[in-house]
Amino acid sequence: MHRLLLLACLWLLAAPPASSIFQRPTGTPAPPRLQYLLEPLHPTVHTQRGATATLPCVLRALPRNYRVKWSKVEPANYRENIIIITNGLYHKNYGPLSPRVRLRHSHRYDASLTITDVALEDEGRYRCQLVNGLEDESVSLTLHLEGVVFPYQPSNGRYKFNYHEAKRACEQQDSRLATYQQLYKAWTEGLDWCNAGWILDGTVHYPIINSREPCGGRLLLPGVRTYGARDKQKDRFDAFCFTSALQGQVYFIRGHLNFKEAGQACRNHGAAIAKVGQLYSAWKFSQLDRCDGGWLADGSVRYPISTPRERCGGLPDPGVRSFGFPSKEMRTYGTYCFVG
Repeated sequence: MHRLLLLACLWLLAAPPASSIFQRPTGTPAPPRLQYLLEPLHPTVHTQRGATATLPCVLRALPRNYRVKWSKVEPANYRENIIIITNGLYHKNYGPLSPRVRLRHSHRYDASLTITDVALEDEGRYRCQLVNGLEDESVSLTLHLEGVVFPYQPSNGRYKFNYHEAKRACEQQDSRLATYQQLYKAWTEGLDWCNAGWILDGTVHYPIINSREPCGGRLLLPGVRTYGARDKQKDRFDAFCFTSALQGQVYFIRGHLNFKEAGQACRNHGAAIAKVGQLYSAWKFSQLDRCDGGWLADGSVRYPISTPRERCGGLPDPGVRSFGFPSKEMRTYGTYCFVG
Protein backbone atom coordinates (compact mmCIF):
# COMPACT_ATOMS: atom_id res chain seq x y z
CA MET A 1 0.00 0.00 0.00
CA HIS A 2 2.79 2.45 0.91
CA ARG A 3 4.47 1.65 -2.41
CA LEU A 4 1.29 2.50 -4.36
CA LEU A 5 0.89 5.82 -2.51
CA LEU A 6 4.50 6.70 -3.30
CA LEU A 7 4.03 5.97 -7.03
CA ALA A 8 0.85 8.07 -7.08
CA CYS A 9 2.64 11.03 -5.51
CA LEU A 10 5.51 10.77 -7.97
CA TRP A 11 3.03 10.73 -10.90
CA LEU A 12 1.29 13.84 -9.61
CA LEU A 13 4.60 15.66 -9.28
CA ALA A 14 5.59 14.70 -12.84
CA ALA A 15 2.21 15.52 -14.42
CA PRO A 16 1.78 18.96 -16.00
CA PRO A 17 -0.50 21.42 -14.21
CA ALA A 18 -4.17 21.19 -15.25
CA SER A 19 -4.05 24.54 -17.04
CA SER A 20 -1.27 23.38 -19.34
CA ILE A 21 -3.00 20.16 -20.46
CA PHE A 22 -5.35 22.16 -22.69
CA GLN A 23 -2.89 24.76 -23.88
CA ARG A 24 -2.66 25.55 -27.61
CA PRO A 25 -0.03 23.36 -29.35
CA THR A 26 3.35 25.03 -29.81
CA GLY A 27 3.54 26.90 -33.10
CA THR A 28 -0.26 27.32 -33.52
CA PRO A 29 -1.04 31.04 -33.86
CA ALA A 30 -3.76 32.41 -31.63
CA PRO A 31 -6.69 34.04 -33.45
CA PRO A 32 -6.07 37.77 -33.77
CA ARG A 33 -7.76 39.80 -31.08
CA LEU A 34 -10.01 42.58 -32.32
CA GLN A 35 -8.78 45.90 -30.99
CA TYR A 36 -11.04 48.33 -32.80
CA LEU A 37 -13.88 46.32 -34.38
CA LEU A 38 -16.69 44.77 -32.37
CA GLU A 39 -17.40 41.11 -33.08
CA PRO A 40 -20.91 40.98 -34.61
CA LEU A 41 -23.54 39.54 -32.28
CA HIS A 42 -25.21 37.73 -35.21
CA PRO A 43 -22.77 36.96 -38.04
CA THR A 44 -25.61 35.88 -40.40
CA VAL A 45 -28.20 38.38 -41.62
CA HIS A 46 -31.41 36.86 -43.00
CA THR A 47 -33.38 38.65 -45.71
CA GLN A 48 -35.42 38.19 -48.90
CA ARG A 49 -35.13 39.48 -52.44
CA GLY A 50 -36.37 43.06 -52.74
CA ALA A 51 -35.86 43.86 -49.04
CA THR A 52 -33.36 46.23 -47.39
CA ALA A 53 -30.65 44.53 -45.32
CA THR A 54 -27.92 45.93 -43.06
CA LEU A 55 -24.64 44.13 -42.32
CA PRO A 56 -23.36 45.39 -38.94
CA CYS A 57 -19.82 46.71 -38.51
CA VAL A 58 -19.21 48.91 -35.45
CA LEU A 59 -15.93 50.30 -34.10
CA ARG A 60 -15.22 50.43 -30.37
CA ALA A 61 -12.66 53.23 -30.94
CA LEU A 62 -11.52 55.41 -33.83
CA PRO A 63 -7.82 55.03 -34.69
CA ARG A 64 -5.96 57.87 -36.40
CA ASN A 65 -5.89 57.88 -40.21
CA TYR A 66 -8.01 54.77 -40.58
CA ARG A 67 -10.14 53.45 -43.44
CA VAL A 68 -12.94 50.88 -43.49
CA LYS A 69 -13.22 48.70 -46.57
CA TRP A 70 -16.25 46.52 -47.37
CA SER A 71 -15.82 43.65 -49.84
CA LYS A 72 -17.72 40.57 -51.02
CA VAL A 73 -16.25 37.12 -51.58
CA GLU A 74 -17.53 35.64 -54.85
CA PRO A 75 -17.81 31.82 -54.71
CA ALA A 76 -17.56 31.40 -58.50
CA ASN A 77 -13.98 32.75 -58.62
CA TYR A 78 -12.99 33.14 -54.91
CA ARG A 79 -12.15 36.80 -55.48
CA GLU A 80 -12.93 39.67 -53.13
CA ASN A 81 -14.71 42.53 -54.87
CA ILE A 82 -14.51 45.91 -53.14
CA ILE A 83 -17.91 47.49 -52.46
CA ILE A 84 -17.19 50.68 -50.53
CA ILE A 85 -14.27 52.45 -48.78
CA THR A 86 -14.68 55.17 -46.15
CA ASN A 87 -12.43 57.20 -43.87
CA GLY A 88 -15.32 58.26 -41.64
CA LEU A 89 -15.83 61.54 -43.48
CA TYR A 90 -15.94 60.56 -47.13
CA HIS A 91 -16.69 57.33 -48.94
CA LYS A 92 -16.48 55.86 -52.43
CA ASN A 93 -18.61 53.07 -53.91
CA TYR A 94 -17.30 50.41 -56.32
CA GLY A 95 -18.64 47.71 -58.62
CA PRO A 96 -22.13 46.57 -59.61
CA LEU A 97 -23.49 46.94 -56.06
CA SER A 98 -22.60 50.64 -56.10
CA PRO A 99 -26.11 52.06 -56.82
CA ARG A 100 -27.71 50.00 -54.05
CA VAL A 101 -25.30 50.32 -51.12
CA ARG A 102 -24.67 52.99 -48.51
CA LEU A 103 -23.14 53.28 -45.06
CA ARG A 104 -25.75 53.29 -42.28
CA HIS A 105 -23.62 55.72 -40.22
CA SER A 106 -26.15 56.07 -37.41
CA HIS A 107 -23.31 57.36 -35.17
CA ARG A 108 -19.60 58.15 -35.53
CA TYR A 109 -18.54 54.57 -34.71
CA ASP A 110 -20.98 52.95 -37.16
CA ALA A 111 -19.56 51.60 -40.44
CA SER A 112 -22.42 49.16 -41.13
CA LEU A 113 -23.33 48.45 -44.77
CA THR A 114 -26.92 48.81 -45.96
CA ILE A 115 -28.04 47.10 -49.19
CA THR A 116 -31.34 48.20 -50.71
CA ASP A 117 -33.53 46.16 -53.09
CA VAL A 118 -31.60 42.97 -52.28
CA ALA A 119 -31.01 40.80 -55.38
CA LEU A 120 -30.38 37.05 -55.69
CA GLU A 121 -26.70 37.62 -56.43
CA ASP A 122 -26.23 39.59 -53.20
CA GLU A 123 -26.26 36.44 -51.07
CA GLY A 124 -22.86 35.43 -49.78
CA ARG A 125 -19.97 36.33 -47.48
CA TYR A 126 -18.97 39.95 -46.83
CA ARG A 127 -15.93 41.36 -45.06
CA CYS A 128 -15.64 44.61 -43.11
CA GLN A 129 -11.94 45.44 -42.85
CA LEU A 130 -10.37 48.18 -40.77
CA VAL A 131 -7.25 49.36 -42.62
CA ASN A 132 -4.91 50.98 -40.12
CA GLY A 133 -1.31 50.39 -41.11
CA LEU A 134 0.10 47.33 -39.36
CA GLU A 135 -3.01 46.85 -37.22
CA ASP A 136 -5.47 45.77 -39.94
CA GLU A 137 -8.36 43.65 -38.68
CA SER A 138 -11.66 42.45 -40.09
CA VAL A 139 -14.98 40.74 -39.35
CA SER A 140 -16.89 38.45 -41.72
CA LEU A 141 -20.66 38.34 -42.13
CA THR A 142 -23.02 36.27 -44.26
CA LEU A 143 -26.08 37.62 -46.07
CA HIS A 144 -28.59 34.77 -46.31
CA LEU A 145 -31.63 34.95 -48.60
CA GLU A 146 -34.68 32.88 -47.76
CA GLY A 147 -35.60 30.98 -50.89
CA VAL A 148 -36.06 27.70 -52.71
CA VAL A 149 -33.76 25.48 -54.81
CA PHE A 150 -35.12 23.62 -57.83
CA PRO A 151 -33.50 21.27 -60.37
CA TYR A 152 -33.68 22.42 -63.96
CA GLN A 153 -33.03 20.82 -67.34
CA PRO A 154 -33.92 21.99 -70.88
CA SER A 155 -36.57 20.62 -73.23
CA ASN A 156 -34.06 18.38 -75.05
CA GLY A 157 -33.35 16.22 -72.01
CA ARG A 158 -30.95 15.68 -69.13
CA TYR A 159 -27.26 16.56 -68.98
CA LYS A 160 -27.24 19.19 -71.76
CA PHE A 161 -25.72 22.20 -69.95
CA ASN A 162 -22.10 23.13 -69.59
CA TYR A 163 -21.48 25.44 -66.63
CA HIS A 164 -22.03 28.70 -68.53
CA GLU A 165 -25.23 27.42 -70.16
CA ALA A 166 -26.53 26.26 -66.78
CA LYS A 167 -25.81 29.68 -65.27
CA ARG A 168 -27.61 31.41 -68.15
CA ALA A 169 -30.58 29.00 -67.99
CA CYS A 170 -31.18 29.74 -64.30
CA GLU A 171 -30.99 33.49 -64.93
CA GLN A 172 -33.52 33.18 -67.76
CA GLN A 173 -35.93 31.55 -65.30
CA ASP A 174 -35.75 34.36 -62.71
CA SER A 175 -33.22 32.56 -60.54
CA ARG A 176 -29.48 31.91 -60.29
CA LEU A 177 -27.25 28.90 -59.81
CA ALA A 178 -27.54 27.72 -56.21
CA THR A 179 -24.62 27.80 -53.79
CA TYR A 180 -23.56 24.62 -52.00
CA GLN A 181 -25.04 25.96 -48.76
CA GLN A 182 -28.39 26.53 -50.50
CA LEU A 183 -28.37 23.04 -52.03
CA TYR A 184 -27.43 21.47 -48.70
CA LYS A 185 -30.25 23.31 -46.90
CA ALA A 186 -32.70 22.19 -49.61
CA TRP A 187 -31.56 18.59 -49.06
CA THR A 188 -32.20 18.88 -45.30
CA GLU A 189 -35.69 20.13 -46.19
CA GLY A 190 -36.41 17.11 -48.41
CA LEU A 191 -34.95 17.73 -51.89
CA ASP A 192 -34.30 14.29 -53.40
CA TRP A 193 -33.04 14.32 -56.99
CA CYS A 194 -31.13 11.65 -58.89
CA ASN A 195 -29.70 13.87 -61.67
CA ALA A 196 -26.42 15.70 -61.04
CA GLY A 197 -26.37 19.45 -61.57
CA TRP A 198 -24.04 22.44 -61.62
CA ILE A 199 -23.93 24.87 -58.71
CA LEU A 200 -22.43 28.36 -58.53
CA ASP A 201 -18.84 27.46 -57.65
CA GLY A 202 -18.48 25.18 -60.69
CA THR A 203 -18.84 21.89 -58.82
CA VAL A 204 -21.48 19.24 -59.54
CA HIS A 205 -23.72 17.50 -56.98
CA TYR A 206 -27.00 15.70 -56.46
CA PRO A 207 -29.06 15.44 -53.23
CA ILE A 208 -30.40 12.04 -52.14
CA ILE A 209 -32.85 11.38 -49.30
CA ASN A 210 -33.87 7.84 -50.28
CA SER A 211 -30.93 5.67 -51.36
CA ARG A 212 -31.83 3.56 -54.41
CA GLU A 213 -30.20 1.57 -57.18
CA PRO A 214 -30.34 4.12 -60.04
CA CYS A 215 -28.86 6.80 -57.77
CA GLY A 216 -25.56 5.32 -56.62
CA GLY A 217 -27.03 2.19 -55.03
CA ARG A 218 -28.87 1.32 -51.85
CA LEU A 219 -25.71 0.99 -49.76
CA LEU A 220 -24.64 4.64 -50.06
CA LEU A 221 -25.89 6.83 -47.25
CA PRO A 222 -28.26 9.75 -47.93
CA GLY A 223 -26.57 13.09 -48.48
CA VAL A 224 -25.47 15.66 -51.03
CA ARG A 225 -23.29 13.51 -53.27
CA THR A 226 -20.59 15.18 -55.30
CA TYR A 227 -18.76 14.84 -58.60
CA GLY A 228 -16.41 17.62 -57.51
CA ALA A 229 -15.15 20.38 -59.80
CA ARG A 230 -15.72 19.70 -63.50
CA ASP A 231 -14.63 21.22 -66.80
CA LYS A 232 -16.91 24.24 -67.20
CA GLN A 233 -16.74 24.11 -71.00
CA LYS A 234 -16.79 20.40 -71.82
CA ASP A 235 -18.71 18.61 -69.07
CA ARG A 236 -22.50 18.59 -69.23
CA PHE A 237 -25.05 18.22 -66.45
CA ASP A 238 -28.35 19.70 -65.30
CA ALA A 239 -28.57 22.81 -63.08
CA PHE A 240 -29.68 23.55 -59.53
CA CYS A 241 -31.28 26.99 -59.48
CA PHE A 242 -32.17 29.20 -56.52
CA THR A 243 -34.88 31.84 -56.29
CA SER A 244 -36.29 34.02 -53.53
CA ALA A 245 -39.42 36.09 -52.85
CA LEU A 246 -41.19 37.82 -55.73
CA GLN A 247 -41.93 41.48 -56.20
CA GLY A 248 -45.20 40.63 -57.89
CA GLN A 249 -47.88 37.96 -58.24
CA VAL A 250 -48.32 34.68 -60.12
CA TYR A 251 -51.86 33.66 -61.07
CA PHE A 252 -53.55 31.05 -63.28
CA ILE A 253 -55.71 31.54 -66.37
CA ARG A 254 -57.90 28.56 -67.15
CA GLY A 255 -58.37 27.41 -70.74
CA HIS A 256 -57.35 25.01 -73.49
CA LEU A 257 -54.46 27.00 -74.89
CA ASN A 258 -51.43 26.20 -76.98
CA PHE A 259 -48.13 27.82 -75.98
CA LYS A 260 -48.54 30.88 -78.22
CA GLU A 261 -52.11 31.47 -77.03
CA ALA A 262 -50.95 31.12 -73.43
CA GLY A 263 -48.47 33.96 -73.83
CA GLN A 264 -51.11 36.14 -75.50
CA ALA A 265 -53.63 35.43 -72.75
CA CYS A 266 -51.18 36.77 -70.15
CA ARG A 267 -50.39 39.85 -72.26
CA ASN A 268 -54.13 40.53 -72.60
CA HIS A 269 -54.20 40.90 -68.82
CA GLY A 270 -51.18 43.23 -68.74
CA ALA A 271 -48.92 40.42 -67.51
CA ALA A 272 -46.25 38.07 -68.88
CA ILE A 273 -46.20 34.32 -68.98
CA ALA A 274 -44.54 33.20 -65.74
CA LYS A 275 -41.02 31.81 -65.54
CA VAL A 276 -40.16 28.60 -63.70
CA GLY A 277 -38.43 30.46 -60.86
CA GLN A 278 -41.45 32.71 -60.43
CA LEU A 279 -43.77 29.72 -60.08
CA TYR A 280 -41.48 28.13 -57.49
CA SER A 281 -41.31 31.42 -55.60
CA ALA A 282 -45.10 31.79 -55.59
CA TRP A 283 -45.43 28.20 -54.35
CA LYS A 284 -42.83 28.72 -51.61
CA PHE A 285 -43.73 32.19 -50.34
CA SER A 286 -47.41 32.62 -51.30
CA GLN A 287 -48.45 28.96 -50.91
CA LEU A 288 -49.85 28.97 -54.46
CA ASP A 289 -51.83 25.73 -54.79
CA ARG A 290 -53.47 24.66 -58.04
CA CYS A 291 -54.24 21.27 -59.51
CA ASP A 292 -54.18 22.64 -63.07
CA GLY A 293 -51.23 22.26 -65.39
CA GLY A 294 -50.21 25.57 -66.99
CA TRP A 295 -47.71 26.76 -69.59
CA LEU A 296 -44.58 28.57 -68.46
CA ALA A 297 -42.15 30.78 -70.38
CA ASP A 298 -39.68 27.98 -71.16
CA GLY A 299 -42.38 25.85 -72.84
CA SER A 300 -42.79 23.50 -69.88
CA VAL A 301 -46.09 22.70 -68.18
CA ARG A 302 -46.16 22.62 -64.36
CA TYR A 303 -48.48 23.11 -61.41
CA PRO A 304 -47.81 24.04 -57.73
CA ILE A 305 -49.18 21.92 -54.87
CA SER A 306 -49.01 23.22 -51.30
CA THR A 307 -51.59 20.77 -49.91
CA PRO A 308 -50.96 17.29 -51.37
CA ARG A 309 -54.07 15.32 -52.30
CA GLU A 310 -54.85 12.14 -54.17
CA ARG A 311 -56.35 13.75 -57.28
CA CYS A 312 -53.45 16.19 -57.77
CA GLY A 313 -50.60 13.89 -58.66
CA GLY A 314 -50.96 11.61 -55.65
CA LEU A 315 -47.50 12.43 -54.27
CA PRO A 316 -47.30 12.78 -50.47
CA ASP A 317 -45.15 15.94 -50.34
CA PRO A 318 -45.78 19.54 -51.43
CA GLY A 319 -43.93 20.66 -54.53
CA VAL A 320 -44.07 21.96 -58.08
CA ARG A 321 -45.13 19.07 -60.32
CA SER A 322 -44.14 18.88 -63.99
CA PHE A 323 -45.66 17.52 -67.19
CA GLY A 324 -42.34 18.13 -68.94
CA PHE A 325 -42.22 19.88 -72.31
CA PRO A 326 -45.26 18.83 -74.37
CA SER A 327 -45.78 19.92 -77.97
CA LYS A 328 -46.36 23.67 -78.05
CA GLU A 329 -49.32 23.07 -80.36
CA MET A 330 -51.28 21.12 -77.75
CA ARG A 331 -54.46 22.83 -76.54
CA THR A 332 -54.71 21.01 -73.24
CA TYR A 333 -53.49 23.42 -70.56
CA GLY A 334 -54.07 26.84 -69.09
CA THR A 335 -51.28 29.26 -68.29
CA TYR A 336 -49.52 30.82 -65.32
CA CYS A 337 -48.98 34.58 -65.60
CA PHE A 338 -46.77 36.97 -63.67
CA VAL A 339 -47.51 40.64 -63.01
CA GLY A 340 -44.88 42.79 -61.28
